[in-house]
Amino acid sequence: EIARLEPNRRAMIWCNDQGEEKVFTFDDMRRYSNKAANLFIKHGIQKGDMVMLVLKRHYQFWFSILALHKIGAVAIPATNLLMEHDFDYRFKAAGVKAILCTADGQVADEAEKAAQNCPSVEVKIMVGENRLGWHDFDKEVEAFPDTYERKPDAPCGSDPMLMFFTSGTT
Repeated sequence: EIARLEPNRRAMIWCNDQGEEKVFTFDDMRRYSNKAANLFIKHGIQKGDMVMLVLKRHYQFWFSILALHKIGAVAIPATNLLMEHDFDYRFKAAGVKAILCTADGQVADEAEKAAQNCPSVEVKIMVGENRLGWHDFDKEVEAFPDTYERKPDAPCGSDPMLMFFTSGTT
């Protein structure tokens, strides 16, 4: 609603250790989350699907989580410190269909190893790099329209939106 009423209002300032800075308005958030929703749908992600987000502190996390909420898919935010056995457990326990992962560090390598033993993981999307076997989020998202039509079975108040795994402590 803010994107409609005040499209140029600042929604987020993102910066990193390399001195990069990006400012996003509410309209930017609307447009990019619509583009991401369209990308996810093209790759077969739909309402009720489990999608793991391992995006460190990338701004694409916010486009993606909003997009998944629009679709009705369940977002599973996860730390970039996970190892193969951690991914394997989470993929199997949640029935993860897709993973959206950072190219930073070894996290994608660990996720890749685990995904080989988890047939539920059908879609692998990467932020920050174009890697064989993974879809390039940054490149692909730009090709999609920035409009999204709410579906008749759109998510509502009783639909799950998020799933969290703890560190395993009791």
